Amino acid sequence: MTDLAADLRETFVQLADTLVDDFDLVEFLDVLAYRCVELLGVHSAGLVLADPRGSLTLVAASDEQTRLLELFQLRNSEGPCLDCYQDAEPRACPDLVRVRGKWPKFAQEAENAGFRSVYALPMRLREEVIGALNLFGTRPALLDDEGLRLAQALADVATIGIVHHRLLRRQENITAQLQTALNSRVIIEQAKGVLAERLRVSVGDAFGVLRAYARSNNRKILAVAKEIIDRTVDIPR
Repeated sequence: MTDLAADLRETFVQLADTLVDDFDLVEFLDVLAYRCVELLGVHSAGLVLADPRGSLTLVAASDEQTRLLELFQLRNSEGPCLDCYQDAEPRACPDLVRVRGKWPKFAQEAENAGFRSVYALPMRLREEVIGALNLFGTRPALLDDEGLRLAQALADVATIGIVHHRLLRRQENITAQLQTALNSRVIIEQAKGVLAERLRVSVGDAFGVLRAYARSNNRKILAVAKEIIDRTVDIPR
């Protein structure tokens, strides 16, 4: 196996493994940025992800110069990464001189920083676009078609990992919420039994008393139920 093939295999394994307990999104994206630089021969890389409202946020950059340029794009709402995210399509700028008219502020800022080419690739899974991977070069025509395909493959694998991790965490949250609800129901049922015995009423009537007391005192039923079990509240019939 060649060194490149070995590096690619290791990179894809790293980007695919989001099931570890200590998974850290920032570290994961830093790995992607640095791997892009190593494997693609670009000068630097940056990543932006969308928040729940669809606003892009810088989450990783391989160096400070790139971080500042990415922030410049976001602050001025102009540049290839924004168009890439909005249209869910790659934006290839082999020569920044040719895009001065399209992105005048960004092109000038990028050239001032020493960049001559930029490539923005969507982080997309089916219809869901979660961000963009941006690659910067100090010379024109940095990437050929093969390089762009590899870059998109890296972005795709990372996207699958991130979306999968989000779904896993969402499912864990749903499970936790369900367990909390079940625990609450157990407490309320216990309180109903305690109150029924104390007031010598049926369990159904006990719940009516519990609910009425909670409402009249502007309190949560669960909080009152806990106090009934602890015998820290005295509810008259």
